[in-house]
Parts: sequence; structure tokens; C-alpha cells
Amino acid sequence: MTEPDMELAQDTIDVQPEMPKFTWKSAVNALLGMGLAAALIIWGLPWLAKTTWTEIGVRLQTVGLLPSLGFAALMLAGLWIYTFTLTASWPGITHTRAAIVNVTGSAVANTMPGGGATALAASWVILRSWGFKRRAISTGLIVSGVWNVLARIALPLLGIVLVSRNKHDLPPAVSNGAWWGGVAGLLLLVGFIVALTSPVRTRKLGSWLDRRVSPLIARVRKGRQPRLEHLLVDQQSRMSALTRRGWFPMTLGVVGQLLIWFVLFWQIMRAVGVDLPVTDLFAAYAIGSLLRAVGITPGGLGVAEAGIILVLGSWGADHTSAAAGALLYAIFTNVAEIPLGALGWLAWWMGPKAAHAAEDD
Repeated sequence: MTEPDMELAQDTIDVQPEMPKFTWKSAVNALLGMGLAAALIIWGLPWLAKTTWTEIGVRLQTVGLLPSLGFAALMLAGLWIYTFTLTASWPGITHTRAAIVNVTGSAVANTMPGGGATALAASWVILRSWGFKRRAISTGLIVSGVWNVLARIALPLLGIVLVSRNKHDLPPAVSNGAWWGGVAGLLLLVGFIVALTSPVRTRKLGSWLDRRVSPLIARVRKGRQPRLEHLLVDQQSRMSALTRRGWFPMTLGVVGQLLIWFVLFWQIMRAVGVDLPVTDLFAAYAIGSLLRAVGITPGGLGVAEAGIILVLGSWGADHTSAAAGALLYAIFTNVAEIPLGALGWLAWWMGPKAAHAAEDD
């Protein structure tokens, strides 16, 4: 493939996102999303828990300063261990810079409904400003994204297994959602393995795209017809090499964060007086993690807490304590990432930048 062809194909697929800008539309979307989350928390949380904010406040006051500092340390440990996933996804990035990418992306995702796409664009811009090449960025985003999806789908399935062993009932919607998520995760895993291990199939797919899709792209863009087969084969080779080299640190980062945040969830629930077996708490934590993927509010805020309260209450936990624990956990794992993300943006803005690579590999 000639350099012009490769550059045209690369520009066609990996269009560099622009820096997310403030617009009235984005502001309204953010306000609507945060408003809905606030409504779910302010009115929905005490209604679901059949309690009042006064009673929830009493539970929260039982948590002293020292435990709160411990919760903050666990939250920061979870964010830090996840940097191993990012340093493996983009070889050459430091853990400090990986932490900046992590918290800035999380802050965007936690302030806008469906903010994941904007978070990816923000990560792209930051990584490009540090000199990473476009295909290296896209490869890292794909592989780390698959790792996250697989881990977060497996989590609720494990929770359901624990629930069934403890002979607890689970709301049908939650159970069905987890099982369907497991099926989707299995299909994703199979597809990812095929993509990594079968360059022949990748080449056939690229050839089909060149015949069927490339002419449409050329017509829309009013330019030359890109050759996607070579690009897909190149991407497959990169993904395979990255996975072989980085599967262990990527797994360590994703699984380590999920485990550390479960310890955080467990200790918070203990602190506010939720007295249930560890397996039950893990199942509730897993269900809450699944509900955080619901995109109607930023970061699933309000939706996940409602699910946690309903599940814990149905298993015998004190409703007021469950509400206090769900709220405190959301503060440490969701709300706290917003000011951290603002600090991350500031650190990136004031930090050194590198020129974009003139040519992509």
C-alpha cells in the first residue's frame, strides 16, 4: 500500500476528534442529565428507601473522619491501579500521564449523559498532544475498551451466581439484563479472539469493505476511494501485538480497580450499618456496576443507587443504611472524579506538549 493510500485510509477511519468545546447544546445536555440525576437522588432515594433525609443524615454522621480518609485512599488506589491498563494500552505513557487521561475522561463521562464518546474524544486530543500516533491511539482505545467491557460484564454474572448460591431472589429485569449482558460479552470475546488470531478473515472482511463500503465513503467525502483492507490488516496486527505484550498489566488494572472499589463499597456499607454477608454485598456491588452503564444520567448516577437500595433492602438490609451507603459510595466513585478531572485538565493544559508525529506507522 502506498503512503498516500495508507494516509487516505487512516484519515477516513481515524478522523482526529476536535477538542470538546463549550456550547449551549452541551451545557443544556449536561444540565438536563445532572438535573435528572439530582432528582433521582433528592426525591427518589428517600422514597425508595422509605426514609427521610434527616434519617439518612444521621447514618452518615456515624462515619467519622478517619474512615472517610480511608475511603478516599481506597478511591485513589483504584484510580491509580487502573493506570496499568492505560500504560499497557499506550506503551511509553507514564503512570502520571495515564492518570490524567483517566480522570479527565471520567470527569467528562460523569457530567454528561452518554458522555463516553466525548470522553474518548478528549482522551484522543490529550494523547495526540503528547505525540502519540493516530493508529497507536485507536488501537489502545479499542483494546482497553474491550478489556473494560469484558470485565464489567463478567462482574454482574458472578454476582448472580453468588446470589443464587445464597438463595436470594433478584428482580427479573436485573437478572435478565445481566444474563443478556453475559451473552453479549461472550459474543464480544469470541469476535475479539477471531479478530486477533485470524488475519485471513480480517483480510476477507477488508476486501468486502473495499468493494461495498469504500465507494460510498469516497462518494460522501468526494475524494479518492480508500483501501480499507490494508488498514484493517494493519490494525489487526497492532491489536494482536499489543494484546500479547500487555494482557497482564491491562488485566491487573481493570480487575484491580474493580476489586479495590468493591472493598471500598464493602467498608462503606459496614460503616453505615448494613449488616449482610460479604457475598451479598459483592452481588449488590456488581449489580450497581452494571446499572452504572445506563446512559440516561451521567455515569448512571441515581440509577445505580436506586438498584443498590432495592436489592439490599429486599435481602434484609436496613433501608436507611442502604441509602446512606449507596449515596456515600457514589460520592467517592462518581462525584469525586469531577474535581479530580478538573485538576487533570489543568495539569494537561499547563504541562508540556509534543509535536504530532509527521507520519503514522
